[in-house]
Amino acid sequence: MDYVVIIEKGESSFGAYVPDLPGCVAAADSESEVLSLIREAIEFHLESLREEGLPIPRSSSTVQTVRVAA
Repeated sequence: MDYVVIIEKGESSFGAYVPDLPGCVAAADSESEVLSLIREAIEFHLESLREEGLPIPRSSSTVQTVRVAA
């Protein structure tokens, strides 16, 4: 299953979260590291939902880029 992952660059690190999985977040020093960690976080999140007998949320988020004059 594919989920949209939002990556944000901070002053000294990267953060990532999954809009369709509230609370599923990661932070790391590099973009590649945060992608690896968020993948693990998603897998752990889904595993926890399964163990609790809760439904696995379908991905419903989409990404669009909007160009504006600046």
